[in-house]
Amino acid sequence: MFQRVIILIGALVVVAIGSIASMSGRADRMAERLSEDAREALVAEDLGMVQASFANSYGSPSRHPLLSGGKSLEDEDRTRAAQLVRSLPGVGGVNWEDGIVNANAGEPSFEPLHCQEDVDGLLRTRTIRFQEGSAALLPASRMLLDEVARALEPCVGAIIAITGHTDKSGSEAANVALSMDRARVVREALVRRGIPRSGLRARGMGSSEPAERLTAEDPANRRIEFSVIRMEPLTPTPVDTPGPR
Repeated sequence: MFQRVIILIGALVVVAIGSIASMSGRADRMAERLSEDAREALVAEDLGMVQASFANSYGSPSRHPLLSGGKSLEDEDRTRAAQLVRSLPGVGGVNWEDGIVNANAGEPSFEPLHCQEDVDGLLRTRTIRFQEGSAALLPASRMLLDEVARALEPCVGAIIAITGHTDKSGSEAANVALSMDRARVVREALVRRGIPRSGLRARGMGSSEPAERLTAEDPANRRIEFSVIRMEPLTPTPVDTPGPR
């Protein structure tokens, strides 16, 4: 009887390993197909200098490409490249490697709302923190996000920018990717706490904007900032928009 149980467990392990390998293979093929589709689409629009990498910051296949190259392009062309890739079947959100603008709504600026002061007050002495080199929230930060969500509730309907920052350690490409991953984690945490996704914008700035009076290398630059900017809901865009140049 015991031997039969061992054989059954072994068989289940083999099936599980086979399933995982099959899923991994499908993900790799998906990323390869999307990469080829993006290359062809960009070349057809004279944007062949732009490359689309369909892998996340950990090297795993992803439907959310990171664009690179084309630094000499005007913002209009960078926006066009991002939107072109995003329009391909199967592609998720699109971001630029250097965090420069990839979508331009052509909208005027709006004054911050009172929720800005409430959130700033919460974050004045506390910080949303993550595990080192990771986008995993620390337990204390989950409790802080409960308070942030409550502070944002009166301004539901506003556009809320969630901006991730890092210090200057490591490469800037990795910093931008990590800061974007962290901003997205915070965005999803707020969605789970009842803040509508349609009003949330995730941005990753890497180490390009150190906090006031801090050097770029200071670990205290590893932070999340919120900007509550208007009361009119926008039509959600599938292209996450980093900050301007």
